[in-house]
Amino acid sequence: MAAPTLDAVLTGLAQDEATGSLRVGKEGTVYYVRGRVSYVECAATPGVEELLGASGRISANGMRHARQEAGPGGDGGALLVDRGVLSRGELEFCVLSATLDAAFFLLTSRTVRTRFRESDAHWLGVHWFFDVPGLLRECARRRARLERAWPSAELDARPVTPLRRIPGTHALLTRLQWELLLSADSTATPVELARRLGRPAYSTLLAVRELAAAGLVVTGETAALPKRTPKPSAQQPTPPREPGRSTSELPQVNGDATDVNLLLRLRDALEAL
Repeated sequence: MAAPTLDAVLTGLAQDEATGSLRVGKEGTVYYVRGRVSYVECAATPGVEELLGASGRISANGMRHARQEAGPGGDGGALLVDRGVLSRGELEFCVLSATLDAAFFLLTSRTVRTRFRESDAHWLGVHWFFDVPGLLRECARRRARLERAWPSAELDARPVTPLRRIPGTHALLTRLQWELLLSADSTATPVELARRLGRPAYSTLLAVRELAAAGLVVTGETAALPKRTPKPSAQQPTPPREPGRSTSELPQVNGDATDVNLLLRLRDALEAL
């Protein structure tokens, strides 16, 4: 008999109005309160502790002390709010972001071993609720958005490598995309960059796919190009391009992510907007 999918397990616990924690192999944990999800942890994504630590709001040592003081079944989140480390709204937003991030990556495992521990609670306490059907719909919406940005998973687990030259004369970047291009060193994957920057893993993955669509990072297509592309001649016609692709010359590929030319060109493009 095949093991139930994680979606089915989550839905069953919701229908049973369970309270406790669902351990999903070694991948993560889903916390329930009366059939609703209150928090999700995933080994692949930064949690609330990492997000707060990276933002500079609290040190790793301060986080450990808060966790120890709250103890099992405590409300460490309320403790942080009472001490002025962050506001109630900031805590709720951080829990929301970390939970949606972890759920998206955890739910990619369709059949897994699970173990439920009744009455188990996360040390942060309960600061947000998610109904299971809504959580599953949000994960599906995020998958669809990734596909619209760049319909290939080729970059999701591969080190991010910026191209040496940007296509065209301008590049409009979000703050996260800019941080990624500055931090990418051709060794770190999108999820590793998310931890390095203290950013949600899904947002980082989406930004990398958007950079690929803009022609700013190395993809399978550009990596296959020779480092020096000869100019076409009468005896060597230009090969036809795929439909919908720009006919402009693709930039030369260079694996050196710290190339100063990249930073200067991106800076000039932003200032020229």
